[in-house]
Amino acid sequence: MTWTKTARLLLLLLALAALLAGPARAAPRAVVLGVPTTLTLLEGRESLMAVNLAVAEINAKGGVLVGRRRLPLKVVSVDLKGASPGVAVEQAVGAFRRFLDAHRLHALVVGPFRSEVLLESMELIAKKRLPLLGTIAMTPVSEAMVLREPRSRFVFRVGLNTRYLTDYLISNMAFLKQRFGFQRVYILNQDVAWARTTASMMLRLYFRRAGWEVLGQRTFPSTASDFSQALEEARTRGAQALLCIFDSPQSGQLAKQWRRLKVPALLCGFISPMVGPAAWQAFSGQIAGSLNMIFELGNLPSHRYQPAARFYRAYEKRYGRPVESGHGPAPSYEAVYVLAQAIERAGSLEPEAMVKALEATDRQGCMGRITFTRGHQAFFGDDPRREALAAVIQWTSQGRRRIVFPPAIAEGDVELPVFVPRP
Repeated sequence: MTWTKTARLLLLLLALAALLAGPARAAPRAVVLGVPTTLTLLEGRESLMAVNLAVAEINAKGGVLVGRRRLPLKVVSVDLKGASPGVAVEQAVGAFRRFLDAHRLHALVVGPFRSEVLLESMELIAKKRLPLLGTIAMTPVSEAMVLREPRSRFVFRVGLNTRYLTDYLISNMAFLKQRFGFQRVYILNQDVAWARTTASMMLRLYFRRAGWEVLGQRTFPSTASDFSQALEEARTRGAQALLCIFDSPQSGQLAKQWRRLKVPALLCGFISPMVGPAAWQAFSGQIAGSLNMIFELGNLPSHRYQPAARFYRAYEKRYGRPVESGHGPAPSYEAVYVLAQAIERAGSLEPEAMVKALEATDRQGCMGRITFTRGHQAFFGDDPRREALAAVIQWTSQGRRRIVFPPAIAEGDVELPVFVPRP
């Protein structure tokens, strides 16, 4: 065979090899983070803002070290509308699918707002092999799937789940029982998965075992804004505490109606619109005396845990207004840092390497210490040096949010409104 023929054959073989190998994939110029959530609701919008804050901070320091290259972070987002009234789960999942197909992503943060949308989207996440650090959807079913199905290993949760929420509510209700002698409760909850699950767990795990008399339970659609009939029923039956579990924008009307009717029972639980500092003016001070959950520390500052205060101040400085959500922003901020640090430990953007590095997370952040369970859920507890924290606040008559639980960061004790008698 002549040299010419040998050269031609070699070129042909090289061309064939290149064809079989497919087009070369260019080295990434940025680490692309997808933020698919419900941006029409406050928690979703502020979570995206917290993500952008963390990205700006990391990029200002040179970005993320991936192997020997330092890359900037880039954010692309989409409004899934999954928690908006009238939007079906399948519509939100379809929007998620189109988003994943339209972008070359390396990871996801925040994720679907509603638990129902997250569960229906886990197969999409598995197919794309994209690590998700969720911060809003609260269902513990996702953790069971991680433990049971290897395909679900890409899903992590940095924010609170319903089990931890139940633990905090149990501790709070136990305190009220011990401090004030309360033993009669009326439950009002929204008709969505996380709220139904939380109410059910409170009944099963605490109230029926601890000697509370449950006087009634009312479940409301997400569009409800009139709760007066249930409040009157609670008054008639002699409730001493109203356990309320809502995240709909109009659920804050509950407090106004409670105060107007002077229902002699302490309003407590979680009502999303009553969490942030703007709630005092929005509800004309009618929320004074009510207790409310802040799902993650950092969504409000704490003078007893400075990392929470630093995040809160940085957010306010960047956007010119404070965090208003009780759920989402702080873990969304932390999710970016957790992911960035995992990528640097892995030295790679390969999905399996990122998952393995994420499982080894141990970060002291604005929520407290962040580590993950085997089900990829961040641990929550009572001490920010050991676990992430939620907090219970009480609105004072001066319009201030005072932390009353857990003791490690408490700023004062619970006080009863003047129209709520002590037994």
